[in-house]
Amino acid sequence: MNQDKNTIYRSSVTAWLYLLPTIFVLAVFIFYPALRTFAMAFYRQNFYLGTHQFIGWENFHNLFNGPFAPGFIQTCIQTVIFSVLCVSLTLMISMILSVLANHKIRGAKIYRMLLIWPFALSPAVAGTIFAYIYNPEVGIINTTLRFLFNVQPGWLTNPILAFVVAVFAAVWKNLGFNIVFYLAALQNIPKDSIEASKIDGANELQTFVHVIFPLLTPTSFFLLFTNITYSLFDSFAIIDVLTRGGPMGQSPIGNVGITTTLMYKIFLDGFGGSANMGFAAAETIILMIIVAVFTLLQFGILGKKVNYDF
Repeated sequence: MNQDKNTIYRSSVTAWLYLLPTIFVLAVFIFYPALRTFAMAFYRQNFYLGTHQFIGWENFHNLFNGPFAPGFIQTCIQTVIFSVLCVSLTLMISMILSVLANHKIRGAKIYRMLLIWPFALSPAVAGTIFAYIYNPEVGIINTTLRFLFNVQPGWLTNPILAFVVAVFAAVWKNLGFNIVFYLAALQNIPKDSIEASKIDGANELQTFVHVIFPLLTPTSFFLLFTNITYSLFDSFAIIDVLTRGGPMGQSPIGNVGITTTLMYKIFLDGFGGSANMGFAAAETIILMIIVAVFTLLQFGILGKKVNYDF
């Protein structure tokens, strides 16, 4: 039997050998930990004492019905609100800044570099910067407000203000990542389409809404998923440095810290307090389900509205 002239490998063994390093990394760092987490969710396991007791579905039952349920439910609600705010604000602001930075003006390269550089910082560094900016005593925000209006808000001690600061810090940190992709997408938009809209009498806003924005939907679709992932996982260090999950609010938001997201609560339950790794593993399974639901909604609803035609 003759080999197809387009066949790269005459034997599948060669292809599998090339794939072996990737498969090994995925198996060791992705698949095996995921399976171990799923199995651990059915045990009461203390990280420090080394205890290991099978309890079946009790961890999942305690998440939704028991003394831990109010805190877990509040955490899930806070996580969704935090994620929605971070994703929507980041996409909207980065798109606007990218359109402005795409104009041919003097010093455009410098502006673009300044817009992108926050992405080079680690989340911990971004959190530290915002912790200094909003420091109640020496922070530049309170120093200015004290000089102008003689007010000194407790940005990191007031529950609502702390939540707002955490959202702003997460948005600022991830703007550069989005701007890189939006700038690349804007520079690949055919000039003929924009010129044709102007010939038809469209102004800048109409050109953006009816020409530029539809052509940015593939990039926005990709960034939507990456930003959801960022808000759920990579914001951990920002929250840890800024607020450590606090401060506590009043009922009905007094069960956990107002900035405690599900990822941060998994850390607290698994490595602090009772150090119950099984309970934290059950919360991890719920987080995986939330990510899966977001992904299915994204591809099922928004995927059909993506315009790939130039």
